[in-house]
Amino acid sequence: LRRQIVDVGRRMWLKGMVAANDGNVSARLPDGNVLCTPTGTSKGALTEDSLAVVALDGTVLDRGTGRGPSSEVRMHLRVYQVDPGAMAVVHAHPLHATAFAIRGEALTLQMMPETVVALPEVPLARYATPSTDEVPDSIEPFVLSHRACLLEHHGALSWGSGLEDAFMTMERLEYQAQITLLVRLMGGARELSPEQVLAVRRQFGLA
Repeated sequence: LRRQIVDVGRRMWLKGMVAANDGNVSARLPDGNVLCTPTGTSKGALTEDSLAVVALDGTVLDRGTGRGPSSEVRMHLRVYQVDPGAMAVVHAHPLHATAFAIRGEALTLQMMPETVVALPEVPLARYATPSTDEVPDSIEPFVLSHRACLLEHHGALSWGSGLEDAFMTMERLEYQAQITLLVRLMGGARELSPEQVLAVRRQFGLA
């Protein structure tokens, strides 16, 4: 699990989803505690022994060799507290998705079958002051009904059944933001019709 977190952090960094020491990655351990990335560290320079361990209530159990967990781990912990099925959380600042978050706009266009199936909506969590309980409070309404959200004036958060699942959701979120921007620059988005959306949902057992 430590190796997987280091790998996901590096992939985030290589894809330009984070700059400097932005972003966080975490995973739920078999004992219910949470393994997470340290504060003040580039996600491209993580080491397995630098990761910290915290309890679900935020108590630091092991600081690792890094600088201890970021205060932003509160977002991750709220996801785990609300959704017992969530096993990993990724927080990043992907460029295009963050632009939509700054603009204050959710990603809701139904333009591709893949979007309809895997990520039909990325809601916008209201702005919250960093390092306060306002941040986890802002994302809580979406935890059980979605698998990702934009953080107003901040970035994006995704979660899933494992690290790969959460990371791929973040990739898909950023791709959706890129496509939305491009089609607007080309003259406007063309969404699937309601009938086409319903057919896709039925085909994949979603309706």
